[in-house]
Amino acid sequence: MINEQSPFFFTQDYQVRYSEMDYKKALKPSALFNFLQDVATNAANKGHFGYYEVTERNLAWFLLKYHMEFSNYPVDIKDLFIKTEARGYNKLFAHRDFELYNENKELVGRVLSYWSLVNVNDRSMLAPQTVFTQFEKVEKREDDMFFKKVHEPERIDYTEEFKIRFDDIDVNQHVNNANYIVWAFETLPKEFKDTHKIKTLDMVFKKEIKFGNTVVSEAQIDDNLAKIVVKNKNTNDELCALNVEFV
Repeated sequence: MINEQSPFFFTQDYQVRYSEMDYKKALKPSALFNFLQDVATNAANKGHFGYYEVTERNLAWFLLKYHMEFSNYPVDIKDLFIKTEARGYNKLFAHRDFELYNENKELVGRVLSYWSLVNVNDRSMLAPQTVFTQFEKVEKREDDMFFKKVHEPERIDYTEEFKIRFDDIDVNQHVNNANYIVWAFETLPKEFKDTHKIKTLDMVFKKEIKFGNTVVSEAQIDDNLAKIVVKNKNTNDELCALNVEFV
């Protein structure tokens, strides 16, 4: 669990708006991704390794992986309380944990994430601890979560295409990662989403994409498991892959 005594502990509360829920009042995955990114940004700024510290060095933080576990995926909640802790570095990656609580302060989900520090000029990766000396090596805890291997679809059951809009582009001049989950979930049939909610999610971000391209999302569903890959249609490069277990 998160150590609230850590100097890298941070918490933020959100009032969940109707626009951030689907018609069943479940929290939209894209809204959750935006909340997590917002909390991570604010926590990094507080820890003096955030947006301004990296941009002045021509660097940027890039999200690499998510692992999410939900004991009860947020549905019909008015407030979401998010705790986060930057755990430190593991080789070339920065490790950040999140915990999600409902308005009754009940733990409803946990998230593990890996981030890379990238030189925006040549796209080379830097070890975070060589730039920000406050980073220490990650120490394992008994209840740590782990990333699962993401398996790509062996067949294509469902597919959708999406044109990159100007509105999709973020401050790093590429598509924000919250859009990737939109493309992935839009590919799943409504009938399936009507009767299922997320239990676990593992997602790997592989490449960025910019304005003017088209993406194609391909999905396979076997029982309660969805395997999804999102590609750049223009180059066939894989942008992300994810496995989602539903209940």
